[in-house]
Amino acid sequence: MAARSIASLTISFGMVSIPVKLYSATEASRAISFNLLHKACGSRLKQQYFCVKEEVPVAREDMAKGYEFAKDQYVTFTPEELKAMEEAGTHSAEITEFVPLKTVDPVYFDKAYYLGPDKGGAKPYALLARALRESGRCALGRWAARGKQYIVMIRPVEDLVEGLVMQQLLYAGEVRSIRDVDIPKTEVKPAELKLAQQLIEQQASDKFDPGAYTDEVRARIEAAVQKKVEGQEVTMAEPPETGAQVIDLMEALRASLGKKPAKKAEPAKPAARKAAKK
Repeated sequence: MAARSIASLTISFGMVSIPVKLYSATEASRAISFNLLHKACGSRLKQQYFCVKEEVPVAREDMAKGYEFAKDQYVTFTPEELKAMEEAGTHSAEITEFVPLKTVDPVYFDKAYYLGPDKGGAKPYALLARALRESGRCALGRWAARGKQYIVMIRPVEDLVEGLVMQQLLYAGEVRSIRDVDIPKTEVKPAELKLAQQLIEQQASDKFDPGAYTDEVRARIEAAVQKKVEGQEVTMAEPPETGAQVIDLMEALRASLGKKPAKKAEPAKPAARKAAKK
């Protein structure tokens, strides 16, 4: 089934403009979700908002949005004020620079969209995709939509066809630094490193194949739902046994590689005493 575009926009850099169509790269509808029901009668529950001060339900028309600038102190905004602060939506993604693809840490990756050429854009689209792939670079720029401004990265992807992906990126202030994590400085011995590298090579693949991974939890839930629909009871599986804690790093690496554990050196026997001369 052919994908349906969700928007049209123009990629622009310098004097070049490429009309493209936007397609969602992921399917949020594939996620399994559960509804809250009344246990007594099985009816859906309706969410209500309560005022913590007056302890009464509040209707949506009596709500206002506020920003907490200090403990329990808020400034409120009207819908008109919030609308005035929104970024005006544009139908273009303006490229500001080209950087090596490997320099963009995937920790900044957010939502992804596929880009397809729109009417009259096939030739420049193919040219940009090929140029980015052969240069090892990606395009960075800005895109405004839904009242917000996004950093976007346009990168090449090759899967039978040469295409482009537009990846929303997080801002620097939205990503925490690894320096915030307490990582003690630890010595790595050459022998340990060699075994670890051998283990990596033993399980190495030439490329990532997403089809090799299946969501086993989703499959269990779907099977359980089907049993419930058919009037069966769901039985809980026994939790898997957890392995003992490994203390010896070298032995753990050797075991992973299928090697025999190293023999421990036997303690040296004490030398026999010479008989005393008479």
